[in-house]
Amino acid sequence: MASKRGVRALNLWICACFCTILWAAMDVLVIEDEAKVVEFISKGLEEEGYTVQVAFNGKQGLDLAKTQRYDIVLLDLMLPEIDGLKVLRNMRAWGINTPVLIITAKNSKEDVVKGLDTGSDDYLTKPFSFEELLARMRALLRRSAARDGHMHRYEDMTLNPYSRILSVGAKEVELTEKEFLIMELLIKNSERPLTRREIAEYVWQNTTDSTNIVDVYINFLRKKIESLTSRKYIQTVRGIGYILKEENDKTI
Repeated sequence: MASKRGVRALNLWICACFCTILWAAMDVLVIEDEAKVVEFISKGLEEEGYTVQVAFNGKQGLDLAKTQRYDIVLLDLMLPEIDGLKVLRNMRAWGINTPVLIITAKNSKEDVVKGLDTGSDDYLTKPFSFEELLARMRALLRRSAARDGHMHRYEDMTLNPYSRILSVGAKEVELTEKEFLIMELLIKNSERPLTRREIAEYVWQNTTDSTNIVDVYINFLRKKIESLTSRKYIQTVRGIGYILKEENDKTI
């Protein structure tokens, strides 16, 4: 019995260490204009191993959210230049799905509803304890990690199977069902040539007269990827088909 307790204690200790390492790698964007609140949050999070970047107004926060990737955003509602709700509304309109925890002195039900309806993932009213902030953040990060575990990735490209959103860096575009299936197959077989027949079988369960339709949809995909980045990802393999591989030249 004692040995079982010992094994269980050891497993719990290993799990705790793993979770500490997991959260230590997280990047946090704090959009808050009160210097004392920023210092309180930043100091505590950095001591916990988080990497923290701060924006003191809504415009700066939007610029950072648009150009860099974060694991979670802590967002005040009462911000100079651009208020927090507009920041959040713009983030979601641009397809930025990073978890957002609103932290604000506003505590009316109307403000809570507005924040949640605009796309926030949780709401924390000032004043709050650092322990409560950490608990809320960990809950959102666990939820995000569970969702991201099903994502398809290649280089800095991410394909979301739930929303059919393809993202490169901070930019995103929605794919049609057929475009998604082709992209999914290419990512699962990245850097391996696929024939048009293989693609047609996977997407349409049909290989008859498949060459033209596959070429058409590959062209659609390329145009959507070009709207996200100047890099070329889908290459033509002469005499075979296509390959997902980052190259300067589309032809291999």
